[in-house]
Amino acid sequence: MPGIDDLIPSATELRKESAIKDAEKAAEYVRLATVAEAEKRALIERLSKPSGKSEEEKIKLAAAIIQRAVRSGLTEVLVYRFPNSLCTDKGRAINQMERGWETTLTGIPKEIFQLWTDHLKPRGYRIAYQVIDFPGGIPGDIGVTISWDHDER
Repeated sequence: MPGIDDLIPSATELRKESAIKDAEKAAEYVRLATVAEAEKRALIERLSKPSGKSEEEKIKLAAAIIQRAVRSGLTEVLVYRFPNSLCTDKGRAINQMERGWETTLTGIPKEIFQLWTDHLKPRGYRIAYQVIDFPGGIPGDIGVTISWDHDER
C-alpha cells in the first residue's frame, strides 16, 4: 500500500507546483502581449504610409462601400476606423473639432480625406472624422463616416 507521502503531497510541494504554473502562465501572457504589440506596431506602420492604390481603385472601393450602404437603406456609413496614433497630435484636434484638424492626418486616413475632397465633396457627400472610443478616458480610435442624405441649408 502506498504511503501517505505518495498519496498527498505536502503543502510546500503544492505551493511550489502552483508557483511554477503561475510563472508559466505569466511567461505565456508576456509572450502573447509582445506578439500582439509587434503586430499592432506593424499595422500602424503600414497604415501610416500611402495605400499604394491607384486613384481609380480608391474610387471603385468608395463606390462599392457607398452602394452597399444605400442598398441596406443607410444614409451614412463608417468607412474606416484607425488608431489615433495616425494623427500627428493623437486625435486631439479632431476631438476638439478644431479648424485645420485635417492637417494632422497621415497615411491612409489622409488619403481618404483627399479622396473625399477631390471626388465626393463636389458630389454633395459629407465626411466626419470623430473619436469613437475613449479607453481610460482618453481619445482612442477614430472613425471616418461618409454621409449623403441631408439638405445643406
